[in-house]
This record gives sequence, structure tokens and C-alpha cells, in this order.
Amino acid sequence: MNSPERVVVVGSGMCGMFTALALAKRGSQVTVLERDPPPPEGNADAAFFNWNRLGAAQFRHPHAFLGLMCSLIQTHYPELLEQFEAAGARRMEFAEMLPPELKAHYTPEPGDEKLFVLMCRRATLETVIRRHVGTLNNVHIRNGVQVAGVLTEEGNGVRVATGVSVRCRDAGEDVRENLHADLLIDASGRSSRFPQWLAKLGLDVEEDTESAQIVYYTRHYKLKPGEAEPPRGDNRGAGDLGYLKYGVFPGDNGNFAIILCTDERETALIDALRDPDRFDAICRSIPGLEPWLGDDRSEPTTDSFGIGDIRSVWRSFIRDDKPLLENFFAVGDAALRTNPLYGRGCSTGVMHAQILAEVLDAEQDPVARARAFHARTEDELRPIFDASRREDRSGIKRALAAMEGRGLEKPDSLKKWFGVAFGDAMTAAAREQIHVLRGLLRTFHLLEKPGEFLQDRRIRWTIYRYMLRGRRRNASRRLQKGPQREEMLERIAS
Repeated sequence: MNSPERVVVVGSGMCGMFTALALAKRGSQVTVLERDPPPPEGNADAAFFNWNRLGAAQFRHPHAFLGLMCSLIQTHYPELLEQFEAAGARRMEFAEMLPPELKAHYTPEPGDEKLFVLMCRRATLETVIRRHVGTLNNVHIRNGVQVAGVLTEEGNGVRVATGVSVRCRDAGEDVRENLHADLLIDASGRSSRFPQWLAKLGLDVEEDTESAQIVYYTRHYKLKPGEAEPPRGDNRGAGDLGYLKYGVFPGDNGNFAIILCTDERETALIDALRDPDRFDAICRSIPGLEPWLGDDRSEPTTDSFGIGDIRSVWRSFIRDDKPLLENFFAVGDAALRTNPLYGRGCSTGVMHAQILAEVLDAEQDPVARARAFHARTEDELRPIFDASRREDRSGIKRALAAMEGRGLEKPDSLKKWFGVAFGDAMTAAAREQIHVLRGLLRTFHLLEKPGEFLQDRRIRWTIYRYMLRGRRRNASRRLQKGPQREEMLERIAS
């Protein structure tokens, strides 16, 4: 009988924890290394306000825990879903997401049960999964450990990962040691240093990266005792004003967050978003957000804070059909990253961890494992990455048009015109036709490849019919009620 594989996972964020969970389930002996401290004792608020998570840049920004992630958890770790809900996470079902004009005529269909989200602060979910994984006999989590480099050896003309060198503080002293493993997993996220370490070994990681040219700012609030969330109405809590995107993220235990996102060239607007009072004033000027802050319904629990350097990143760790480094795998944001505005990172990270576990079960040869993992990553995650980047590029164009005072984009070819007009018609149809919305949400929740729902002839012909209404009318369904850009700039200037 073969002994269990020794696995080192670097990083204990959402992806790192789900990687440890998936590999432990297959019988591996897993050591998780994390430079930050463990979650503090106490409730969800203690985790949010007191946990020092320097290694997770998006830790306190809002998250959307989409249907893909929720379905994977429900299938593989149902007990974890129960623990999330016990900690205050709430399920929002498909029927609750419907606009008022569609809700009255809703009839459930098979598959709707997967179109749900978990509404919760990331700190709450990370605390729950961290404590759950910590109870597993074959997982050891070490905090306060800084990975300093990767250990390798030569084997049959290729480089093989054998572990990592680490630094940690012990009794006030800086202790260095080497940790050896059969498999090395990079789950250290967007700040991963493994590409630099591999480059020093002459193993250059191919990287495809592109900026989304946006920044976004977050502020957290809590409903006052006795107050309830405002009802969902015509003025949605998420939308696009052209120059400014906004969204409200209900969380656990009466908490919620608001994000405001704009082009990185909107310097006057960005200066205003940095100021908590002006952040609130901007929110109150938007009909979809005002009910959350008005009538003394809630109070802020943080200042406004931002995040930048938002870009898509795709890293390839295989070349000429061979792994750069045998027995090494990168998962989640360490391998591929999309604009966090779309809320896809946690879902793709959980999916990537599950793919890795299934590949390791199916293959024993190191090269075969690397090839299979690369192929499945390309097949199942590349379409999501490419769709996200197309959305980024469209957003950049719309923001530039808003800054220049231009209206609808005027494509320079029939093909481009059709694509833009089709997209506007699809957005409008999804607001008014439930079968189109259901298909669009299957893509949104990553339950199928982007655009796959358009193979449904009924959906396609509905969208074609909407195209006959004209672009201007359809495009108006995308933009929400709120101040025009010049009006907003005048407000923040005064």
C-alpha cells in the first residue's frame, strides 16, 4: 500500500483552504503555510475587524459567492454549507433576484435551485472554513511562516519541486528551515512570488496580463436595531451610470457594503471616493443606493478604502507540452486572475482546487498530471477569463465615451455593430423576459461556459426581436437612474 502523498500548500485564503480540503479528502497529508495569523477568537465581527490579513488584498472588500462555488460546496462539502449558514451567511435564491415585473409570473424550472448566492462577508466564510479544515487529522496549518524560496532537484533532465524554504519567528528568533514535500501547491494569490523564484532557476513563466483601468472603493455599514433591508424595486442596488459602476452587497448579521467603481483617469471622482462623507453623499445621489443609507436606516462601520492594480492575469506553467517544474501546481489567483468586480475569483478558485484533486486521482505520472491539469484549466477556466477580459475592454470604451461626452458607441464595421447591438438587446431582454434572464444568470453564476445559453433558439430569437426596437432604447435598460457625469462632478466640487 502506497503511503499518502505529502503536500505543501502555500497560502490559506479561500483557494488555499479549499485546495487543502480537496486534497485531504483524497487522503493526502497536507501542510498549509500562511504568513498571517489565524482568525481571532470570537464572532464574525471579531474576524472582520480584528483579523490582520495582509496577505489578502481583497479581504475586506465585498464578495459575491456565486452559484458555481455554492454548488461545489453543496455537492462535496454539505456540512460546510451548513456551518456557513449557522455563522450568518444567507442564501439568496433565483426567485429573490427577479425584478418586480418578472417575480409575479415566476414558475420554477429544473436548475433554478443552483442559481443561488451566499450573502456574507469574506471574513466570516474564511473563519468558518479555516476552523473546519483545522479539525481534519491529515491537515496541519502553520501560521506566521514566510516562504523564502522553492526547493528543487534535477530528475531525468527536468527540474522537480521538492519543497520550500521558510522563515518563521520562534521565541523571538528568526528560524529558517526546509520543508520537503511530494507535491507543492501555490495558492498564495495575486501577490505570488513563485514566478520570480522560478525565473531565478531559469524557468520563465509565460504571463498574459492586461489592465482593466479601474479602481474601486468600498465602505461597510450595519443596519440599526429594528431596521430591515429596503425592498428590491425598480431602482436596482447594482448598476452602471456610464462613468461610475455601483453595487450594494448584503452580508451576514445585518452588515452590508457598497462599492463604487470608476475609471482610473477620473481623478476628481477618485479623490471624492477616498473621503467617507463624500462617498456617502455620492451614494445618496443614486436612487438604487439611497434607500440603504436614508431614513437613518444604517450606520457606517468603516471608512471608505480602495483597491487598484486591477488586471486580468493568465500564467502558463507548461511549455512544449512539458511542465516547467514537475510536482508543482498553481491554483486560483496564483495562476489566473480576473477583474474582482465580477465576483468570479472565489468560484474559479474553488473550481480549480477541485480540478486539481480530480487530476491527481486520475493520473500518477508527474508529466501526465501537469498536462491534464493544464488541459482542464484551459478548457474550463479559459472561457471565463476571456469573457472577463472582453467585459473589461468594453468597460474601458464606455468610460472613455462618458469622459468625452459621447453617447452610444458607433462601431466601424457591420460585424462590430451587430455585436454591440446584440449585447444591448440581450441586456434589455433579460430585464423583461424570464427565460433570457435565466440563461444569462447561468453564465453569470459560471454554471456553464460563457454564452452557452445562446444555443437555445428561443432565447436567440427573443434577442433578435429586441434588436428591432433599436439600440438607443435597449441601451437605456443597461444604464440606471442617477446623476449624469457633469452633474456629479459639480456636486463633488461643491
